[in-house]
Amino acid sequence: MAVKIKLKRLGKIRSPHYRIVVADSRTRRDGRAIEEIGKYHPTYNPSVMEVDAERVAYWLGVGAQPTEPVLAILKKTGDWQKFKGEPAPAPLLQPAEKSARPSFEAIGGDDEGKGEAITQKKKADKKDEAAAESSSSESTEA
Repeated sequence: MAVKIKLKRLGKIRSPHYRIVVADSRTRRDGRAIEEIGKYHPTYNPSVMEVDAERVAYWLGVGAQPTEPVLAILKKTGDWQKFKGEPAPAPLLQPAEKSARPSFEAIGGDDEGKGEAITQKKKADKKDEAAAESSSSESTEA
């Protein structure tokens, strides 16, 4: 019986999260697993990778083969290098925290009102001006 370490998909349609499981290679992707040995949440920022290092070392030692996505996760966590006897990878980089936008007061904004907003009146069209002039001229003649 060939044993694989693979990802079991959980979650909604556009928000997947995975469990890293040990299962028979003949079972379907989300089928029955022998053991769950970790979690992977790719949609979080930064993505969450939790792996039980002891259980991974055990299953790799008895011949379980990781799939390509799981192999990439194991390389990032350093468990694959530990199994192969290679030097550990550099620690995972955490994204720099964004500084909050400065507040209005910090910029130097004052709370005093500067007056009302005044909108200029639209200029009357030429036709309206001509009609206004003719009506005013008629009223002055009478």
